[in-house]
Amino acid sequence: MKPLNPLIHSQLRLAIMSILMNVESADFVYLQEKTASTSGNLSRQIEMLKDAGYIEAERQFVNKKPRTECRVTDEGRRAFEDYVESLKEYLKH
Repeated sequence: MKPLNPLIHSQLRLAIMSILMNVESADFVYLQEKTASTSGNLSRQIEMLKDAGYIEAERQFVNKKPRTECRVTDEGRRAFEDYVESLKEYLKH
């Protein structure tokens, strides 16, 4: 069996990826509400996924307020799909 991707396997990063797989993009506030995470923890997990090339996070200012918009990359989509397939293999045993 293929090992589970430890970067995606983390509860919060898995939640972020799961959300982003089902939307074109999501802003930071939406992700924070859906994951019930603190802003500091969410920021750190987004940064880890971004550094891995799994998501893009674009920061801009709207009405003088920062807004971070996240979307999954093609690499992130493949990694998530591989993760799900690996998980299915574990569930068969």
